[in-house]
Amino acid sequence: MTTGGGDTAPRHPRVPAAIALGPILHARHRPEDLDRIAAAVPGSRIVLLGDDGAPDGPLEDAEVLFRGSSLSGDHLDRLLARAPRVQWIHSASVGVERVLTPATLERGITVTNGRGVFSRPIAEYVLMMMLAVRRRLPALLELQRERTWQPLEGGELRDATVGIVGMGSIGRAVASYATVFGAHVIALRRHPELGIQAPADIDEEPLPAPPRAERVFGTSGLPELFAASDFVVLALPVTAGTEALVDDRALAAARPGCWLINVARGRLVDEAALLRALRSGPLGGAVLDAFRDEPLPSASPFYGLPNVIVTPHTSWSTDRVLSRSIDVFVDNLTRFVRGEPLHNVVDARAGY
Repeated sequence: MTTGGGDTAPRHPRVPAAIALGPILHARHRPEDLDRIAAAVPGSRIVLLGDDGAPDGPLEDAEVLFRGSSLSGDHLDRLLARAPRVQWIHSASVGVERVLTPATLERGITVTNGRGVFSRPIAEYVLMMMLAVRRRLPALLELQRERTWQPLEGGELRDATVGIVGMGSIGRAVASYATVFGAHVIALRRHPELGIQAPADIDEEPLPAPPRAERVFGTSGLPELFAASDFVVLALPVTAGTEALVDDRALAAARPGCWLINVARGRLVDEAALLRALRSGPLGGAVLDAFRDEPLPSASPFYGLPNVIVTPHTSWSTDRVLSRSIDVFVDNLTRFVRGEPLHNVVDARAGY
């Protein structure tokens, strides 16, 4: 099993006999994408998978698996039981908590992910929401619905402090966009001594501005980050150490009026604690794009809170991400065939 976070070479560099290809980001397989994949591995047989992992052909000789974001961990393990030769799984998503399954770990299968594919669209979403809150767009839309003419004073983003939790490619993109608008950026990560720049072995698309942070906290500094921030942006993976990271203790420390923006995973947040902080303070509100249970049930109290903006896990979704996802996979597929190091290799011990 790959334990390092850098690149790695496949075990048997050659054209794989078969590739199992799941739905890509909930989309149907586009003919042009299938053509690009086939061109990268001439002679390989492509097995298409349904949302539940059901294949349209035999899997016994499949050596590569593209996991779409809809495939659950249980379905993945059942699929791997039918595909004993799989040695590399590519996850279309960045989060891999449903990829690092017992079967994947036991067999030491190399896992790569979609790091970098979603950084810009998610950063744009975060900036959109911060500007909407800062310029009081929800209240202005409510006034429009009431046919009321009442000018409202807003604030400028350059006067806000943005606390970013997680300094992967998404966190760095958010920092870059916030920097362009003049916001004060602070951050939190497991290794604060590394700052917020990308590691030397990561080749990322150029950002609008070099990301910077006035201070970088370690993981124990979450309450302090909440206390100093007007917006707290969650951009970190779910691991054993981050489950319910945002709890009563962290929220109680929040600066009065602070907004939480979650563009990562719902399991990072104790939702009962979040509801208390939204109803009674100190939070001013929350933008929630991820929940523990998805789709979010219609009876969820989050829908009815006036200081909450709910979106259906779409912060990543633009008309470019599907093509970028194929770009990443095809590049790695070419590397696999040539026996070159793969990009975006997941550290199994860290969980991302």
